[in-house]
Amino acid sequence: MKILVCISNVPDTTTKITFTNDNTEFNTAGVQYIVNPYDEIALSRAIELTEGGKGTVTVINVGEAANDPTVRKALAIGADDAVRVNAAPRDAYFVAKQIAEYAKDKDFDMILTGRESIDYNGNQVAAMVGEFLDIPSVSIIKKLDYDGSSATIEREIEGGKEVVTVSGKFVASCAEGVAEPKIPTMRGIMSARTKPLNVVEAVTIEEVTKVAKYETPAPRGSVKLVLADQVESLIGLLHSEAKVI
Repeated sequence: MKILVCISNVPDTTTKITFTNDNTEFNTAGVQYIVNPYDEIALSRAIELTEGGKGTVTVINVGEAANDPTVRKALAIGADDAVRVNAAPRDAYFVAKQIAEYAKDKDFDMILTGRESIDYNGNQVAAMVGEFLDIPSVSIIKKLDYDGSSATIEREIEGGKEVVTVSGKFVASCAEGVAEPKIPTMRGIMSARTKPLNVVEAVTIEEVTKVAKYETPAPRGSVKLVLADQVESLIGLLHSEAKVI
């Protein structure tokens, strides 16, 4: 079994986000980066599926050399080898196309991603990769079992749960519940230094989107407390200040 896991390099959740160049670029100065948490879930499940010599796990990242520590962490967690597509990720289309171009002739049995990256929350890459490779894709899965030829996948839907089976190659984006994220061991950290990290050049792709501007959320306004017996005062505030009635 051969599994490809797509990993993103994202800012730590404690990072204070700022922008530069007239709010058109993300300010990377002083930012601590981590493996996207949802991608760690996908990676952990891939490692579980291949334990005991049942297969191999390759991780792929689209990014520049600064991403190498993040890729090495994925190797320390338990991936067998890694690939970095040497390009700054412009958007989901660009990333998905690069992944698909690498994977198209590598005969992976499945390609796993996280449900979304925690910086852009787009939830687009998995479906795009499936489309580019012309194989099924299943979004936001909660459980994944594999018998060597077909997968049984569970996902939540409105008011219930959906169980699907997929025969042959497929792409799936993983959410909480698929696996518990694994913590690198000292042995894993040491072995990651010698595991292969191959750098490949990106294919040329047309630019389909462009960032016009970034904006941070507006600061929270002050709160006014109204006593429970002052209903008329509350109605007046909702009408004159909040303007919701």
